[in-house]
Amino acid sequence: MDFQQLADAAEQWCSNTPFELIATEDTERRMDFYADPGVSFYVLCPDNGCGDSFHVWSESEDCLPFLQLAQDYISSCGKKTLHEVLEKVFKSFRPLLGLPDADDDAFEEYSADVEEEEPEADHPQMGVSQQ
Repeated sequence: MDFQQLADAAEQWCSNTPFELIATEDTERRMDFYADPGVSFYVLCPDNGCGDSFHVWSESEDCLPFLQLAQDYISSCGKKTLHEVLEKVFKSFRPLLGLPDADDDAFEEYSADVEEEEPEADHPQMGVSQQ
């Protein structure tokens, strides 16, 4: 996929997220993204003929630790698409963006179905001496 197609795909992805594509550099095959409050990162895209993979990084010390999940994902086996990489970055940055973790939603739905039971204080605990 040529770089302009990747940039178009990135613009499309941004329309569904808080991020904006703020800069593209064709010669470096680099795309820079930004979202309030100061969350920024960039993606280096592989050349068509190369076996290289995508590379994500941030020049912000605050953002960099959150990219570990995405970096691990990119370095794992198998080719990744730009969309898959951006989605993993978005998931990594959810806490910085003030959004709930995507996995928390499923947990909340599950736990909402469980009825809480009041502990019954009338029964003595088994195996505990009352002396």
